[in-house]
Amino acid sequence: MTDTPHFPLSAVVGADDLKLALYLTAIDPKIGGVLIEGPRGMAKSTLARGLADLLASGQFVTLPLGATEERLVGTLDLDAALSEGRAQFSPGVLAKADGGVLYVDEVNLLPDHLVDLLLDVAASGTNLVERDGISHRHSAKFVLIGTMNPEEGELRPQLLDRFGLNVALSGHTAPTERGQIIRRRLDFDSDPQGFCAEWESQQQALRERCQKARSALASIPLDDAALAQITERCFAAGVDGLRADLVWLRAARAHAAWRGASAIAEEDIDAVAEFALRHRRREHTPPASQPHQPPSGQNANPSEGEGQWGEMPAQALPIGARREVPSWPKKP
Repeated sequence: MTDTPHFPLSAVVGADDLKLALYLTAIDPKIGGVLIEGPRGMAKSTLARGLADLLASGQFVTLPLGATEERLVGTLDLDAALSEGRAQFSPGVLAKADGGVLYVDEVNLLPDHLVDLLLDVAASGTNLVERDGISHRHSAKFVLIGTMNPEEGELRPQLLDRFGLNVALSGHTAPTERGQIIRRRLDFDSDPQGFCAEWESQQQALRERCQKARSALASIPLDDAALAQITERCFAAGVDGLRADLVWLRAARAHAAWRGASAIAEEDIDAVAEFALRHRRREHTPPASQPHQPPSGQNANPSEGEGQWGEMPAQALPIGARREVPSWPKKP
């Protein structure tokens, strides 16, 4: 028997900003992944799982909330090293996610040292395990997708900054889009294989477009003109450090590759501006540019409660302190 197919990303209604951010990190994982903020019941795992289908391996790995460091990075058997003269490595979650998507739900509730370690590996593409002078290194190239509900606690600013892109989901959906969401979900539930077959041509087109963009990425220069514009706008936004500049430049290049261009243009810089700045902009500083806006009527996201594709919301966890800052970006 085969597993039940997953809801295809090409059939997702709305969520255009999030889908674009996911495509960009699939094109260039060095961007550093996507942090998705929003209320419960937004079917974020469905979107992340749909992204895995666009990657070569199709691998989708979830990091459990209660995972230990050994579960994350893997373990070394020292007895085997002493008796056989070689390190015996038992792979962890990072090794299993190589070439695919690593999904971390409620990343803000993970211990800070695990988040830090996770982000280190996501940025380098390599996991190094060391124990008592014995080490093992392996490839860990994956698209990192983290989610959080800001009402249940927040990440420290140092960790927040290390996520490449940040997207906020709204819980409000127009009636027309709500009807589309429900109809597609019902169609999928009644005949998953038939529904996926119906959308296979669109899904294949997405796969081919991502692959073509990945192949073209290295030929698109990270030119000085684009960098100058980005650094000026990062300075105007009052962001600390230089990570925003680098992430923004990489994301703009990935966007150029996504649209089939041979060079970064101003439209690429504008399209990814809010993704790179939202979680790094100082609270009192207005947006440096107009956020990327989907076409009118396309910003369809599920309401709070049951997710867009029928997922049940996770139980809210009690957190002692709730942040008082606004959860969503200020409009210019």
